[in-house]
Amino acid sequence: MKTRIFRKLPEGSQYRATTSPVGPLHLVAGNNALHAIIWECDLEKPVTAATIAALPRATRPHGVLDTAEEQLDEYFNGTRHTFDLPLAPMGTDFQRAAWFALMDIPYGETTSYEAQAIRLGGREKTRAIGTANGMNPISIIMPCHRVVGKKGALTGFGGGFEAKAFLLEHEARTAGRTLC
Repeated sequence: MKTRIFRKLPEGSQYRATTSPVGPLHLVAGNNALHAIIWECDLEKPVTAATIAALPRATRPHGVLDTAEEQLDEYFNGTRHTFDLPLAPMGTDFQRAAWFALMDIPYGETTSYEAQAIRLGGREKTRAIGTANGMNPISIIMPCHRVVGKKGALTGFGGGFEAKAFLLEHEARTAGRTLC
């Protein structure tokens, strides 16, 4: 899996650290949209750590960050199944198409990389879909954790396998389903 490295974020971006059941998350947004959710493990990469260190911390109310934090809290409390936020992930057109397609996967359900590739134009794009999902800068909200291996196996996730398992179990439980 490709390593998620946040090299450049839009000028004027700010960040806010927040807590969650899967560990600290760093939300990055401009005035009009959320750009990234950066996990603690992402900060182990020097380039990402330097990028975040160069951003101003949002210390006052910030519409996008406030809403993102509130909606993530609701998600983890089990009362929110979909997000309603302006999103502006930075990536190629193909990556952005793959990331926005993730939002069509119903809460509490999973799909395979192959099924996502077929929806986006063809089975031959399966590997490219996996690579794009691995670079997803707004995980949880753009739910790449809902994509699993062809036979249901947990595969890579930016926040780690434990976080992916937690998110899938959390959604299954709050949706009244069981994981197979």
